[in-house]
Amino acid sequence: MKVRVLRQISPVSAPYWEVFEYDGPVDNSVAGVLDYINYHDDIENAEGRRTTRIGWECSCLQGICGACAMVINERPALACETFVRDLIRKGKEIEIRPLRKFPVIHDLVVDRSSIHENLKKSNVYIGEYLPGEGGDYAHQYAAAKCLKCGLCLEVCPNYVNGHTFFGASFANDCYLVSSRNRSEGGRIRELYAEHFGKNCSKSLSCMEVCPMKIPTLASMAKLNRRKS
Repeated sequence: MKVRVLRQISPVSAPYWEVFEYDGPVDNSVAGVLDYINYHDDIENAEGRRTTRIGWECSCLQGICGACAMVINERPALACETFVRDLIRKGKEIEIRPLRKFPVIHDLVVDRSSIHENLKKSNVYIGEYLPGEGGDYAHQYAAAKCLKCGLCLEVCPNYVNGHTFFGASFANDCYLVSSRNRSEGGRIRELYAEHFGKNCSKSLSCMEVCPMKIPTLASMAKLNRRKS
């Protein structure tokens, strides 16, 4: 099986495709495939030429950290939760590229710091814990599962560079903060409207790719219903 990887040596270098051969188990994940290719000191591509290890990120390899987010066969996904057996049903080649909505650092490693920088810039933090009565704890728990992996932003038709529209992860954070600190409700709703509500076309593609299956539409509805 051929594995095509879009590589890039540095943030300022040009990207290029490199093809590798994979003959490992079909029950392996894409993360396992990358480990398989990188295993030996002397790595060769499909043309038999010496090459370097593929750069990519991981931490837990259990779908919890979100570090291994990438585009696999044109679908944004976590490498540790995407399996070869499912990919070969649709073709005989695996194509891997980095997330396109973030600056590339090296190969499949991208800079997703804009997600956290936008939270810092807008000061969307709980601060003092002042929950309202009868809180929707089940939905708060669901919204708090966000990995900040960037998959929702990758697939979002409205997210470009994060300067004005902050994306689905921001909407869920706004819901969480307003739910856990009622004194911040008015300020948070203004930030939500400015950096999300006014520009969201509600394609809901973010919910389709979210590895944690966060019901972002429900977060939006709950924020829109709040008066303060």
